[in-house]
Amino acid sequence: MDKPKVERLKINYKTLEEFQKFHEYGLQELSMLEDLKANIIENDSNSPFYGIYENGNLVARISLYRIDAKYDRYFNPPQDYYELWKLEVLPQYRNKGYGSALVRHAQSFGLPVKTNARRRSDPFWIKMGFRPVKYDPIRDRGENPYVWTPPGVDLQE
Repeated sequence: MDKPKVERLKINYKTLEEFQKFHEYGLQELSMLEDLKANIIENDSNSPFYGIYENGNLVARISLYRIDAKYDRYFNPPQDYYELWKLEVLPQYRNKGYGSALVRHAQSFGLPVKTNARRRSDPFWIKMGFRPVKYDPIRDRGENPYVWTPPGVDLQE
């Protein structure tokens, strides 16, 4: 099998149409429709959405937001990092390495990555080199944060 190709998704109505496939299968919290609609209205050309296509169809996607160091409450030294949201692979395309490819793509930018484990996905995140952070009710507000750090980056105490 060829290595999956991750690409930045264009913000347009075709992508919006593709996202509706995920909305049918995914949980409401995983829906990117609202995010995409907001970006279409703002005409933001720097899309935070990445995906993998198979036979011309979007089959896996994430949103990846760069967070400024001034908001960093996780890493030492404080720095910019990526927040990975809404990783989803359509059911019939699972177990093909698409989710792993999307996460490796986020890691390839060389900055720390934070995500929130959902739907009993803890083993997947650990396999991808992420680790759970000690829960802080003020900082984490009900989330279940997992982080990946490149060499030379530690967690804040």
